[in-house]
Amino acid sequence: CASPRSSAKMAAPLAPLVLLLALGRPAFSGAQATEGAAAAPHRRFEYKYSFKGPHLVQADGTVPFWVHTGNAIPSADQIRITTSLKSQKGSVWTKNKSIFEYWEVEVTFRVTGRGRIGADGLAIWFTEEQGLDGPVFGAADKWNGVGIFFDSFDNDGKKNNPGVIVVGNNGKLLYDHQNDGSTQALASCQRDFRNKPYPVRVKITYYQKTLTVLINNGFTPDKEDYEFCAKVEDMVLPSQGYFGISAATGGLADDHDVLSFLTFQLTEPGKEAPTSDAEIPQKDKEKYQEEFEHFQQELDKKKEEFQREHPDVQGQPGKAPCAFFLAADDVFETVSDRELRQIFEGQNRIHLEIKQLNRQLDMILDEQRKYVSAVTEEIAKRGAGVPAQQGQVSQQEIDTVVKTQEEVIRQVKEIRSSVTDALRSISGAQHPGSAGVYETTQHFNDIKEHLHVVKRDIEHLVQRNTPSSEKQKCPELPPFPSCLSTMHFLIFVAVQTVLFIGYVMYR
Repeated sequence: CASPRSSAKMAAPLAPLVLLLALGRPAFSGAQATEGAAAAPHRRFEYKYSFKGPHLVQADGTVPFWVHTGNAIPSADQIRITTSLKSQKGSVWTKNKSIFEYWEVEVTFRVTGRGRIGADGLAIWFTEEQGLDGPVFGAADKWNGVGIFFDSFDNDGKKNNPGVIVVGNNGKLLYDHQNDGSTQALASCQRDFRNKPYPVRVKITYYQKTLTVLINNGFTPDKEDYEFCAKVEDMVLPSQGYFGISAATGGLADDHDVLSFLTFQLTEPGKEAPTSDAEIPQKDKEKYQEEFEHFQQELDKKKEEFQREHPDVQGQPGKAPCAFFLAADDVFETVSDRELRQIFEGQNRIHLEIKQLNRQLDMILDEQRKYVSAVTEEIAKRGAGVPAQQGQVSQQEIDTVVKTQEEVIRQVKEIRSSVTDALRSISGAQHPGSAGVYETTQHFNDIKEHLHVVKRDIEHLVQRNTPSSEKQKCPELPPFPSCLSTMHFLIFVAVQTVLFIGYVMYR
Protein backbone atom coordinates (compact mmCIF):
# COMPACT_ATOMS: atom_id res chain seq x y z
CA CYS A 1 0.00 0.00 0.00
CA ALA A 2 1.50 3.17 -0.45
CA SER A 3 2.01 6.69 -1.17
CA PRO A 4 5.57 7.77 -0.27
CA ARG A 5 4.38 10.93 1.44
CA SER A 6 1.74 9.17 3.53
CA SER A 7 4.26 6.52 4.52
CA ALA A 8 6.66 9.21 5.69
CA LYS A 9 3.94 10.81 7.80
CA MET A 10 3.06 7.52 9.52
CA ALA A 11 6.70 6.52 10.00
CA ALA A 12 7.55 9.61 12.07
CA PRO A 13 7.89 7.69 15.35
CA LEU A 14 10.52 5.41 13.77
CA ALA A 15 12.51 8.09 11.97
CA PRO A 16 15.94 6.88 13.19
CA LEU A 17 15.16 3.31 12.12
CA VAL A 18 13.95 4.41 8.68
CA LEU A 19 17.10 6.49 8.24
CA LEU A 20 19.28 3.50 9.11
CA LEU A 21 17.49 1.21 6.68
CA ALA A 22 17.58 3.79 3.88
CA LEU A 23 21.19 4.82 4.20
CA GLY A 24 22.88 1.81 5.79
CA ARG A 25 23.45 -0.15 2.61
CA PRO A 26 27.03 -0.68 1.40
CA ALA A 27 28.04 1.39 -1.58
CA PHE A 28 31.02 1.29 -3.89
CA SER A 29 32.44 4.32 -5.67
CA GLY A 30 35.56 4.61 -7.78
CA ALA A 31 35.47 8.39 -7.75
CA GLN A 32 36.92 8.59 -4.25
CA ALA A 33 40.19 6.85 -5.01
CA THR A 34 43.20 9.00 -4.27
CA GLU A 35 46.21 9.35 -6.50
CA GLY A 36 48.47 6.29 -6.48
CA ALA A 37 45.74 3.96 -5.23
CA ALA A 38 45.42 0.82 -7.29
CA ALA A 39 41.68 0.45 -6.62
CA ALA A 40 38.85 2.36 -5.03
CA PRO A 41 38.28 1.87 -1.30
CA HIS A 42 35.24 0.10 0.01
CA ARG A 43 32.73 2.71 1.20
CA ARG A 44 30.09 2.00 3.85
CA PHE A 45 27.60 4.33 5.46
CA GLU A 46 27.91 4.85 9.23
CA TYR A 47 24.55 5.80 10.72
CA LYS A 48 25.86 6.53 14.22
CA TYR A 49 28.00 9.37 12.86
CA SER A 50 25.41 10.86 10.49
CA PHE A 51 22.19 12.83 10.50
CA LYS A 52 19.75 13.85 7.79
CA GLY A 53 16.14 15.03 7.60
CA PRO A 54 13.25 14.70 7.47
CA HIS A 55 12.14 13.76 11.00
CA LEU A 56 15.60 14.63 12.25
CA VAL A 57 14.65 15.40 15.85
CA GLN A 58 13.12 12.95 18.30
CA ALA A 59 10.22 13.74 20.63
CA ASP A 60 12.58 14.94 23.39
CA GLY A 61 14.28 17.46 21.06
CA THR A 62 17.53 15.52 20.63
CA VAL A 63 19.24 14.22 17.49
CA PRO A 64 20.00 10.46 17.57
CA PHE A 65 23.68 9.74 18.29
CA TRP A 66 24.53 13.48 18.37
CA VAL A 67 24.76 16.17 21.05
CA HIS A 68 24.20 19.89 20.40
CA THR A 69 25.42 22.78 22.54
CA GLY A 70 25.30 26.56 22.66
CA ASN A 71 22.81 28.30 20.37
CA ALA A 72 22.31 25.29 18.07
CA ILE A 73 18.61 24.61 17.33
CA PRO A 74 17.66 21.24 15.79
CA SER A 75 14.48 21.04 13.71
CA ALA A 76 12.74 18.44 11.59
CA ASP A 77 14.87 18.92 8.47
CA GLN A 78 18.03 20.75 9.58
CA ILE A 79 20.11 22.02 12.49
CA ARG A 80 20.57 25.76 12.78
CA ILE A 81 24.00 26.06 14.38
CA THR A 82 23.69 29.84 14.87
CA THR A 83 20.98 32.33 14.09
CA SER A 84 21.65 35.69 12.44
CA LEU A 85 22.19 37.47 15.76
CA LYS A 86 25.37 39.00 17.12
CA SER A 87 27.79 36.99 19.30
CA GLN A 88 26.21 33.56 18.82
CA LYS A 89 28.01 30.21 19.13
CA GLY A 90 26.84 26.67 18.62
CA SER A 91 28.08 23.20 17.74
CA VAL A 92 26.96 19.62 17.13
CA TRP A 93 29.14 16.61 17.95
CA THR A 94 28.91 12.83 17.73
CA LYS A 95 28.35 11.10 21.05
CA ASN A 96 30.73 8.23 20.26
CA LYS A 97 34.25 8.09 18.89
CA SER A 98 34.81 6.66 15.46
CA ILE A 99 36.21 3.14 15.31
CA PHE A 100 37.61 3.26 11.78
CA GLU A 101 40.91 4.64 10.47
CA TYR A 102 39.87 6.15 7.14
CA TRP A 103 36.65 8.02 6.48
CA GLU A 104 34.72 10.35 4.23
CA VAL A 105 32.08 12.91 5.18
CA GLU A 106 29.56 14.72 2.98
CA VAL A 107 28.15 17.86 4.56
CA THR A 108 25.30 19.96 3.13
CA PHE A 109 24.83 23.44 4.60
CA ARG A 110 23.58 26.95 3.94
CA VAL A 111 25.12 30.24 5.08
CA THR A 112 22.68 33.10 4.51
CA GLY A 113 22.61 36.72 5.63
CA ARG A 114 21.19 40.08 4.62
CA GLY A 115 24.54 41.87 4.56
CA ARG A 116 27.07 42.10 1.75
CA ILE A 117 29.59 40.42 4.06
CA GLY A 118 28.98 38.01 6.91
CA ALA A 119 30.66 36.61 9.99
CA ASP A 120 32.22 34.65 11.43
CA GLY A 121 31.90 31.30 9.73
CA LEU A 122 31.47 27.57 10.05
CA ALA A 123 33.87 24.71 10.83
CA ILE A 124 33.86 20.93 10.28
CA TRP A 125 35.90 18.97 12.81
CA PHE A 126 37.56 15.62 13.42
CA THR A 127 39.24 15.77 16.81
CA GLU A 128 40.37 13.41 19.54
CA GLU A 129 38.06 15.10 22.06
CA GLN A 130 34.78 16.97 21.71
CA GLY A 131 35.23 20.76 21.45
CA LEU A 132 31.77 21.62 22.75
CA ASP A 133 32.47 25.32 23.29
CA GLY A 134 35.28 27.74 22.54
CA PRO A 135 36.58 30.70 20.53
CA VAL A 136 37.34 28.92 17.24
CA PHE A 137 34.13 29.19 15.25
CA GLY A 138 32.18 28.13 18.33
CA ALA A 139 34.47 25.19 19.26
CA ALA A 140 37.41 24.68 21.60
CA ASP A 141 40.95 25.78 20.81
CA LYS A 142 44.06 23.58 21.11
CA TRP A 143 42.34 20.65 19.44
CA ASN A 144 44.09 17.44 18.42
CA GLY A 145 42.99 16.68 14.90
CA VAL A 146 41.90 18.76 11.93
CA GLY A 147 39.42 21.55 11.30
CA ILE A 148 38.10 22.66 7.92
CA PHE A 149 37.09 26.32 8.35
CA PHE A 150 34.62 28.18 6.13
CA ASP A 151 35.68 31.69 7.11
CA SER A 152 33.28 34.50 6.10
CA PHE A 153 34.95 37.56 7.63
CA ASP A 154 38.23 39.11 6.43
CA ASN A 155 40.15 39.79 9.64
CA ASP A 156 43.55 40.41 8.04
CA GLY A 157 42.22 42.75 5.34
CA LYS A 158 43.77 40.77 2.46
CA LYS A 159 40.39 40.44 0.66
CA ASN A 160 40.70 36.66 0.49
CA ASN A 161 37.40 35.84 2.21
CA PRO A 162 35.06 34.01 2.10
CA GLY A 163 37.51 31.15 1.96
CA VAL A 164 38.12 27.55 3.00
CA ILE A 165 41.11 26.79 5.25
CA VAL A 166 42.44 23.42 6.46
CA VAL A 167 44.17 23.73 9.82
CA GLY A 168 45.75 20.85 11.73
CA ASN A 169 46.66 20.89 15.41
CA ASN A 170 48.45 18.61 17.83
CA GLY A 171 46.67 19.98 20.89
CA LYS A 172 49.20 22.74 21.63
CA LEU A 173 48.65 25.53 19.06
CA LEU A 174 46.35 28.52 19.47
CA TYR A 175 44.39 29.50 16.40
CA ASP A 176 45.60 32.70 14.73
CA HIS A 177 42.37 34.70 14.40
CA GLN A 178 44.00 37.99 13.36
CA ASN A 179 45.49 36.44 10.22
CA ASP A 180 42.52 34.14 9.49
CA GLY A 181 44.73 31.14 10.16
CA SER A 182 46.91 31.85 7.13
CA THR A 183 50.10 31.26 9.16
CA GLN A 184 48.83 27.81 10.23
CA ALA A 185 46.93 26.70 7.12
CA LEU A 186 47.99 23.41 5.57
CA ALA A 187 45.90 24.12 2.46
CA SER A 188 43.25 26.63 1.43
CA CYS A 189 41.07 27.86 -1.41
CA GLN A 190 38.95 30.94 -1.96
CA ARG A 191 35.26 30.07 -2.41
CA ASP A 192 32.13 32.15 -1.82
CA PHE A 193 29.62 29.96 0.03
CA ARG A 194 27.19 32.65 1.24
CA ASN A 195 23.66 33.24 -0.12
CA LYS A 196 23.70 30.58 -2.82
CA PRO A 197 20.55 29.45 -4.66
CA TYR A 198 21.17 25.82 -3.72
CA PRO A 199 22.74 24.29 -0.59
CA VAL A 200 26.53 24.15 -0.59
CA ARG A 201 28.01 20.65 -0.40
CA VAL A 202 31.48 19.71 0.77
CA LYS A 203 33.09 16.28 0.55
CA ILE A 204 36.05 15.64 2.87
CA THR A 205 38.03 12.42 2.39
CA TYR A 206 40.78 11.09 4.64
CA TYR A 207 42.35 8.00 3.04
CA GLN A 208 45.89 6.65 3.27
CA LYS A 209 47.08 9.75 5.19
CA THR A 210 45.79 12.14 2.51
CA LEU A 211 43.06 14.67 3.22
CA THR A 212 41.09 15.96 0.21
CA VAL A 213 38.41 18.67 0.19
CA LEU A 214 35.92 18.96 -2.69
CA ILE A 215 33.19 21.61 -2.88
CA ASN A 216 29.90 21.99 -4.73
CA ASN A 217 29.51 25.78 -4.97
CA GLY A 218 25.69 25.85 -4.67
CA PHE A 219 24.96 27.16 -8.17
CA THR A 220 23.52 23.90 -9.48
CA PRO A 221 21.13 21.26 -8.11
CA ASP A 222 23.51 18.52 -9.29
CA LYS A 223 24.67 16.86 -6.09
CA GLU A 224 27.80 15.37 -7.70
CA ASP A 225 29.08 18.57 -9.31
CA TYR A 226 32.15 18.89 -7.08
CA GLU A 227 35.29 20.89 -7.77
CA PHE A 228 38.71 20.54 -6.17
CA CYS A 229 39.51 22.86 -3.27
CA ALA A 230 42.40 21.60 -1.15
CA LYS A 231 44.61 18.59 -0.52
CA VAL A 232 47.01 17.73 2.32
CA GLU A 233 49.36 14.75 2.02
CA ASP A 234 51.24 12.87 4.76
CA MET A 235 48.70 13.97 7.35
CA VAL A 236 48.47 11.89 10.52
CA LEU A 237 45.17 12.11 12.40
CA PRO A 238 44.04 10.33 15.55
CA SER A 239 42.95 6.76 14.90
CA GLN A 240 39.72 7.47 16.78
CA GLY A 241 37.93 10.76 17.18
CA TYR A 242 34.71 12.75 17.20
CA PHE A 243 33.07 14.37 14.20
CA GLY A 244 31.55 17.78 14.72
CA ILE A 245 30.36 20.96 13.08
CA SER A 246 30.28 24.40 14.71
CA ALA A 247 29.64 28.03 13.82
CA ALA A 248 29.89 31.50 15.36
CA THR A 249 28.85 35.09 14.68
CA GLY A 250 30.43 38.39 15.73
CA GLY A 251 29.56 42.00 15.03
CA LEU A 252 28.06 40.74 11.76
CA ALA A 253 25.80 37.71 11.67
CA ASP A 254 24.62 34.94 9.33
CA ASP A 255 22.29 31.99 9.64
CA HIS A 256 24.38 28.80 9.62
CA ASP A 257 22.15 25.82 8.76
CA VAL A 258 23.36 22.23 8.35
CA LEU A 259 20.99 20.07 6.32
CA SER A 260 22.90 16.78 6.49
CA PHE A 261 26.12 15.24 7.77
CA LEU A 262 26.81 11.84 6.21
CA THR A 263 29.81 9.75 7.29
CA PHE A 264 31.25 6.79 5.40
CA GLN A 265 33.89 4.30 6.48
CA LEU A 266 36.63 3.68 3.92
CA THR A 267 38.32 0.29 3.83
CA GLU A 268 41.42 -0.48 1.80
CA PRO A 269 41.03 -2.98 -1.06
CA GLY A 270 41.80 -6.52 0.05
CA LYS A 271 40.73 -5.88 3.61
CA GLU A 272 37.36 -7.28 4.56
CA ALA A 273 35.04 -4.71 6.05
CA PRO A 274 33.13 -5.76 9.16
CA THR A 275 29.49 -6.57 8.57
CA SER A 276 26.85 -4.18 9.77
CA ASP A 277 25.26 -6.81 12.03
CA ALA A 278 28.51 -7.19 13.96
CA GLU A 279 28.51 -3.50 14.92
CA ILE A 280 24.87 -3.19 16.06
CA PRO A 281 24.56 -4.20 19.72
CA GLN A 282 21.93 -6.72 20.64
CA LYS A 283 20.21 -4.17 22.87
CA ASP A 284 19.79 -1.79 19.95
CA LYS A 285 18.39 -4.58 17.79
CA GLU A 286 15.83 -5.44 20.44
CA LYS A 287 14.94 -1.77 20.87
CA TYR A 288 14.38 -1.25 17.13
CA GLN A 289 12.39 -4.47 16.86
CA GLU A 290 10.17 -3.39 19.74
CA GLU A 291 9.60 0.04 18.18
CA PHE A 292 8.76 -1.58 14.85
CA GLU A 293 6.20 -3.89 16.42
CA HIS A 294 4.67 -0.96 18.28
CA PHE A 295 4.46 0.98 15.04
CA GLN A 296 2.84 -2.01 13.28
CA GLN A 297 0.20 -2.27 16.00
CA GLU A 298 -0.59 1.44 15.78
CA LEU A 299 -0.92 1.13 12.01
CA ASP A 300 -3.36 -1.77 12.33
CA LYS A 301 -5.45 0.24 14.79
CA LYS A 302 -5.57 3.18 12.41
CA LYS A 303 -6.72 0.90 9.59
CA GLU A 304 -9.51 -0.59 11.71
CA GLU A 305 -10.69 2.87 12.81
CA PHE A 306 -10.73 4.09 9.25
CA GLN A 307 -12.73 1.08 8.08
CA ARG A 308 -15.29 1.60 10.84
CA GLU A 309 -15.64 5.31 10.04
CA HIS A 310 -15.80 4.75 6.24
CA PRO A 311 -17.75 1.57 5.56
CA ASP A 312 -18.68 2.79 2.07
CA VAL A 313 -15.07 2.53 0.82
CA GLN A 314 -14.57 -1.01 2.06
CA GLY A 315 -14.43 -3.87 -0.37
CA GLN A 316 -10.75 -4.59 -0.61
CA PRO A 317 -9.38 -4.46 2.94
CA GLY A 318 -5.88 -3.33 2.14
CA LYS A 319 -6.74 -0.53 -0.23
CA ALA A 320 -9.19 1.74 1.59
CA PRO A 321 -6.53 3.54 3.68
CA CYS A 322 -4.35 3.89 0.60
CA ALA A 323 -7.17 5.56 -1.29
CA PHE A 324 -7.56 7.99 1.58
CA PHE A 325 -3.86 8.85 1.63
CA LEU A 326 -3.69 9.22 -2.13
CA ALA A 327 -6.67 11.56 -2.08
CA ALA A 328 -4.90 13.63 0.54
CA ASP A 329 -1.75 13.71 -1.60
CA ASP A 330 -3.69 15.22 -4.47
CA VAL A 331 -4.13 18.37 -2.40
CA PHE A 332 -0.41 19.09 -2.43
CA GLU A 333 1.71 20.19 -5.38
CA THR A 334 5.03 18.51 -6.03
CA VAL A 335 8.18 20.41 -6.98
CA SER A 336 8.09 19.15 -10.58
CA ASP A 337 4.42 20.13 -10.95
CA ARG A 338 5.15 23.61 -9.61
CA GLU A 339 8.08 24.11 -12.00
CA LEU A 340 5.96 22.90 -14.93
CA ARG A 341 3.15 25.30 -13.98
CA GLN A 342 5.56 28.23 -13.70
CA ILE A 343 7.03 27.47 -17.14
CA PHE A 344 3.57 27.39 -18.74
CA GLU A 345 2.53 30.62 -17.01
CA GLY A 346 5.69 32.39 -18.17
CA GLN A 347 5.25 31.24 -21.77
CA ASN A 348 1.60 32.28 -21.76
CA ARG A 349 2.55 35.77 -20.60
CA ILE A 350 5.13 36.04 -23.38
CA HIS A 351 2.50 34.82 -25.86
CA LEU A 352 0.03 37.53 -24.81
CA GLU A 353 2.68 40.26 -24.87
CA ILE A 354 3.72 39.36 -28.41
CA LYS A 355 0.08 39.38 -29.53
CA GLN A 356 -0.34 42.87 -28.08
CA LEU A 357 2.84 44.00 -29.83
CA ASN A 358 1.53 42.61 -33.12
CA ARG A 359 -1.65 44.70 -32.79
CA GLN A 360 0.37 47.81 -32.05
CA LEU A 361 2.50 47.19 -35.14
CA ASP A 362 -0.67 47.02 -37.26
CA MET A 363 -1.75 50.40 -35.93
CA ILE A 364 1.67 51.89 -36.70
CA LEU A 365 1.52 50.57 -40.25
CA ASP A 366 -1.92 52.13 -40.81
CA GLU A 367 -0.70 55.51 -39.55
CA GLN A 368 2.36 55.32 -41.77
CA ARG A 369 0.25 54.54 -44.82
CA LYS A 370 -2.01 57.52 -44.13
CA TYR A 371 0.98 59.80 -43.68
CA VAL A 372 2.65 58.62 -46.89
CA SER A 373 -0.63 59.01 -48.77
CA ALA A 374 -0.97 62.64 -47.62
CA VAL A 375 2.62 63.43 -48.57
CA THR A 376 2.15 61.81 -51.99
CA GLU A 377 -0.90 63.97 -52.67
CA GLU A 378 1.09 67.07 -51.72
CA ILE A 379 3.82 66.05 -54.15
CA ALA A 380 1.25 65.61 -56.90
CA LYS A 381 -0.09 69.12 -56.31
CA ARG A 382 3.43 70.56 -56.41
CA GLY A 383 4.10 68.70 -59.64
CA ALA A 384 0.93 70.19 -61.24
CA GLY A 385 2.48 73.63 -61.24
CA VAL A 386 1.42 75.08 -57.91
CA PRO A 387 4.07 77.66 -57.05
CA ALA A 388 5.88 77.20 -53.80
CA GLN A 389 4.96 79.75 -51.23
CA GLN A 390 7.16 81.29 -48.67
CA GLY A 391 7.46 79.21 -45.51
CA GLN A 392 6.70 75.84 -47.19
CA VAL A 393 9.16 72.98 -47.62
CA SER A 394 10.90 72.44 -50.95
CA GLN A 395 10.32 69.57 -53.39
CA GLN A 396 13.61 67.92 -52.47
CA GLU A 397 12.74 67.87 -48.76
CA ILE A 398 9.35 66.30 -49.48
CA ASP A 399 11.01 63.59 -51.60
CA THR A 400 13.39 62.91 -48.73
CA VAL A 401 10.48 62.60 -46.31
CA VAL A 402 8.67 60.16 -48.61
CA LYS A 403 11.75 57.98 -48.99
CA THR A 404 12.28 58.02 -45.24
CA GLN A 405 8.69 57.02 -44.60
CA GLU A 406 8.92 54.18 -47.09
CA GLU A 407 12.05 52.94 -45.32
CA VAL A 408 10.25 53.14 -41.98
CA ILE A 409 7.33 51.11 -43.36
CA ARG A 410 9.73 48.50 -44.69
CA GLN A 411 11.47 48.20 -41.31
CA VAL A 412 8.14 47.94 -39.48
CA LYS A 413 7.07 45.14 -41.82
CA GLU A 414 10.31 43.30 -41.09
CA ILE A 415 9.73 43.73 -37.37
CA ARG A 416 6.19 42.44 -37.76
CA SER A 417 7.38 39.36 -39.61
CA SER A 418 9.98 38.66 -36.93
CA VAL A 419 7.32 39.02 -34.24
CA THR A 420 5.10 36.58 -36.11
CA ASP A 421 7.94 34.06 -36.27
CA ALA A 422 8.60 34.49 -32.55
CA LEU A 423 4.90 34.02 -31.81
CA ARG A 424 4.86 30.84 -33.86
CA SER A 425 7.91 29.48 -32.04
CA ILE A 426 6.37 30.30 -28.65
CA SER A 427 3.15 28.52 -29.63
CA GLY A 428 5.13 25.40 -30.54
CA ALA A 429 7.33 25.43 -27.43
CA GLN A 430 4.67 24.80 -24.79
CA HIS A 431 6.48 21.97 -23.00
CA PRO A 432 8.73 21.91 -19.93
CA GLY A 433 11.87 20.97 -21.85
CA SER A 434 11.73 24.06 -24.01
CA ALA A 435 15.10 25.78 -24.12
CA GLY A 436 14.03 28.85 -26.14
CA VAL A 437 12.23 30.84 -23.46
CA TYR A 438 15.20 33.01 -22.64
CA GLU A 439 16.04 33.66 -26.33
CA THR A 440 12.40 34.57 -27.08
CA THR A 441 12.29 36.99 -24.18
CA GLN A 442 15.52 38.61 -25.35
CA HIS A 443 14.12 38.87 -28.88
CA PHE A 444 10.99 40.50 -27.50
CA ASN A 445 13.09 43.10 -25.67
CA ASP A 446 14.99 43.86 -28.89
CA ILE A 447 11.68 44.40 -30.69
CA LYS A 448 10.56 46.85 -28.02
CA GLU A 449 13.78 48.81 -28.42
CA HIS A 450 13.31 48.95 -32.21
CA LEU A 451 9.78 50.23 -31.73
CA HIS A 452 11.00 53.03 -29.49
CA VAL A 453 13.54 54.01 -32.16
CA VAL A 454 10.87 54.00 -34.88
CA LYS A 455 8.53 56.10 -32.75
CA ARG A 456 11.27 58.63 -32.05
CA ASP A 457 12.18 58.87 -35.76
CA ILE A 458 8.54 59.40 -36.75
CA GLU A 459 8.06 62.19 -34.22
CA HIS A 460 11.26 63.83 -35.42
CA LEU A 461 10.12 63.68 -39.05
CA VAL A 462 6.68 65.08 -38.21
CA GLN A 463 8.19 68.02 -36.35
CA ARG A 464 10.73 68.60 -39.09
CA ASN A 465 8.28 68.60 -42.00
CA THR A 466 5.44 70.63 -40.48
CA PRO A 467 5.06 73.93 -42.51
CA SER A 468 6.05 77.01 -40.60
CA SER A 469 2.75 78.71 -41.46
CA GLU A 470 0.88 75.91 -39.70
CA LYS A 471 2.93 76.02 -36.53
CA GLN A 472 0.99 77.25 -33.56
CA LYS A 473 1.91 80.55 -32.07
CA CYS A 474 1.71 81.50 -28.46
CA PRO A 475 -1.25 83.83 -27.69
CA GLU A 476 -0.39 87.44 -27.09
CA LEU A 477 -0.65 88.74 -23.58
CA PRO A 478 -3.42 91.27 -22.85
CA PRO A 479 -2.31 94.87 -22.29
CA PHE A 480 -1.46 95.71 -18.74
CA PRO A 481 -3.57 98.45 -17.06
CA SER A 482 -1.90 101.87 -16.55
CA CYS A 483 -0.33 102.44 -13.13
CA LEU A 484 -1.51 105.16 -10.65
CA SER A 485 0.50 108.42 -10.88
CA THR A 486 2.39 109.84 -7.90
CA MET A 487 0.29 113.03 -7.73
CA HIS A 488 -2.98 111.15 -7.63
CA PHE A 489 -1.63 108.89 -4.92
CA LEU A 490 -0.55 111.83 -2.71
CA ILE A 491 -3.92 113.57 -3.13
CA PHE A 492 -5.71 110.38 -2.20
CA VAL A 493 -3.57 109.96 0.94
CA ALA A 494 -4.13 113.60 1.96
CA VAL A 495 -7.92 113.32 1.59
CA GLN A 496 -7.96 110.11 3.58
CA THR A 497 -5.89 111.73 6.35
CA VAL A 498 -8.18 114.78 6.60
CA LEU A 499 -11.25 112.60 6.76
CA PHE A 500 -9.70 110.43 9.45
CA ILE A 501 -8.68 113.41 11.63
CA GLY A 502 -12.11 115.03 11.22
CA TYR A 503 -13.83 111.83 12.26
CA VAL A 504 -11.63 111.52 15.34
CA MET A 505 -12.32 115.15 16.38
CA TYR A 506 -16.02 114.65 15.81
CA ARG A 507 -16.01 111.64 18.12
